[in-house]
Amino acid sequence: MSLRAPRAGADDLADRLEQQPVSRTDTLLTGAIWTIRSDRVDLGDAGEVTREWVDHPGAVSILALRQDRGRDEVLLIQQYRHPVGSYEWELPAGLLDVEGEPPWQAAARELAEEADLRAGRWDLLAEYFSSPGGLSEAKRIYLARDLSDVPAEDRHVREAEEHGMPTRWADLDEAATAVLTGRMRNSAAHIGILSAVASRSRGWDTLRPVDLPWPAHPRLRARDGR
Repeated sequence: MSLRAPRAGADDLADRLEQQPVSRTDTLLTGAIWTIRSDRVDLGDAGEVTREWVDHPGAVSILALRQDRGRDEVLLIQQYRHPVGSYEWELPAGLLDVEGEPPWQAAARELAEEADLRAGRWDLLAEYFSSPGGLSEAKRIYLARDLSDVPAEDRHVREAEEHGMPTRWADLDEAATAVLTGRMRNSAAHIGILSAVASRSRGWDTLRPVDLPWPAHPRLRARDGR
């Protein structure tokens, strides 16, 4: 990395979405949620390389913000994550596994199912690739405000790792401190909480519409011919 590299302006700081040609693809494993693939990728002057990666349907998370008690509070849930052997404090979240369901509506469904909450206002807070070196998961985090309870008769029956899942409200600034001091490790919680703190400091002027097209999502890009 050269110190003489040109300085990028704000308008230049944008990823370039450009899929490179694949000369061969093999399915190594088909699981219940995702598939492991091996692709032979043509990188032009750099030649061909083999990349093994996890094909993921994409997901959404929700930063539910309570603002009616004199301070901003974020809803956190605690869920067991077997691969890392940890009960993590997280944001409500879910897969994009319902065909044709818009992502923000998936977020509304997950908020109701995991937290028994509805929101009167939705905004797009952040989006990212979870682990782009080996996983196609694209994720959006939505900011949910003007919250109300789902009526008891309409509540979802939680099962498996969601059964008896603890929930708590945390001061947004205290949650940011927990992130920055290493007491919370979940990536979506990190990005959502710190994005909310940063956006709030700018008067929320970085928020975007919930129905904004999502070209960074690999499946949506492929479906739309991008």
